[in-house]
Amino acid sequence: MVVERLGHNKVRIFISYEDLEERGIDRDEIWQNGRKVQELFWDMMEQAYLEVGFEVIGPIAVEAFTMPTEGVVVIVTQVPSLPEEIDHKEEMEADEPIISVDASTALTFVFDDFEHVLSAARMVHASFDLNASLYHYKGRYFLYIDEAEMEQEEVDALWSILHEYGTLSNVTKAVLDEYGKLIIQDTAFLTLNQYFVN
Repeated sequence: MVVERLGHNKVRIFISYEDLEERGIDRDEIWQNGRKVQELFWDMMEQAYLEVGFEVIGPIAVEAFTMPTEGVVVIVTQVPSLPEEIDHKEEMEADEPIISVDASTALTFVFDDFEHVLSAARMVHASFDLNASLYHYKGRYFLYIDEAEMEQEEVDALWSILHEYGTLSNVTKAVLDEYGKLIIQDTAFLTLNQYFVN
């Protein structure tokens, strides 16, 4: 299980199919609100609190999607309560959503060696136009990828490619900026393919 904080009110949690099997949860069962799935969810919330300080207080919004071979990604957003003084008739139409969730998110993947980074770059560059930065930190390579403009299908495909060569990391961009060494800013995939990939 990997927890990544996306903002003050949002976390992303990745749980592999192996983790699910260890808990006796079938892939199809993850979409059912059974006892084991509920226990898994609250275990994830406890892990999120312990690792990144994300605490469930009040209403939350939960999004989940599966990766074909890797596992399940769950995004949990803390939903702010609407102030009582808001005049609903003036502030929103009846068919407008009450909550507007910030869709700006990012992925951070870690690779054990530079060759794995190049292999991932070769596969990704052909299919995606991405804003990505490459860092070196604690002897490993980190790709920080802005996925804000991507469709969900593109995110799924990107995960599938990157998981072949690296793993999702909970190291934040702030940590990488502060303690890591920036190798390529914003154009990592384009630059790697231009200079290193034949």
